[in-house]
Amino acid sequence: MGQAEDTIEERENWHWRNTMKPVRFFGVDARAAIPFFILLFYFRLISLLLALLSTIIFVALEKRGLTFPCALRSLRSWLNGQFRPAWIAIRQKRFIDYG
Repeated sequence: MGQAEDTIEERENWHWRNTMKPVRFFGVDARAAIPFFILLFYFRLISLLLALLSTIIFVALEKRGLTFPCALRSLRSWLNGQFRPAWIAIRQKRFIDYG
C-alpha cells in the first residue's frame, strides 16, 4: 500500500520535472521570436531581415548544440581570453574551455 501512495505523490509532482526545459516556438528557442514581435509594430524591410537573421543564428546555434545563454558565455570567454580581471594574480587559475 505504501508503494501505491508513492506513485500518487509522484504523479502530483510530475509537472515540476518540466519547469526548466527551454521554451520552444515552432521548434526554435522562443527567444528567436522576439524580433518577430518587434516586426509586428515596426514592419520594415530592415526589421524583417533582422528577424530572419536572428532566427537563422538561433537555428545555427542549436545545430551546434548550444543554447543562447551558453553561446553568449562562449562568446564572452572567447573575447576575454585568458585574462580574468576580477581575480587577483595569486588566485588566477589556468583557463579551461569545456564547451
